[in-house]
Amino acid sequence: MTQRLNYFTTVPAAMDILLTQEHYLKEQFETSHTLSITILALVKLRVSQINQCAYCIDMHSKEAIAQGESTERLIGLSAWRGIPLYNDIERCALEWAELMTRTQSVSQHDFAKARIVFSDRDLVNLTIAVNAINSWNKMTKAFNPSLF
Repeated sequence: MTQRLNYFTTVPAAMDILLTQEHYLKEQFETSHTLSITILALVKLRVSQINQCAYCIDMHSKEAIAQGESTERLIGLSAWRGIPLYNDIERCALEWAELMTRTQSVSQHDFAKARIVFSDRDLVNLTIAVNAINSWNKMTKAFNPSLF
């Protein structure tokens, strides 16, 4: 079997950019009036589920539990639309995350719905967070850090 690349040691400067982005997002989600660390954790986990990134699902589930998230909400996340465990802001964030992950564009209707809930700044930061976890999922699936 061919040894997978350790992307952290192969291109540390590029990985520093992604890690700096993570620090930025954590700060933004902690200080927002609408976004929260809980929403960031739910978005990371839901996007990882959509992308079927086992490594990230495991990591973000453990992180969410350590942050106080309930097992019930984590188990229900894959069916969040049909379970009354999430508030309106979390639902809007999850819907946005799914749209950004599954489609190449967002309809005017979906954009207008998100603008009702999120400020301009929060919507951009939420979009960056979705892009970030999609990027991590792709890196992890390509290079499988459990193999190096």
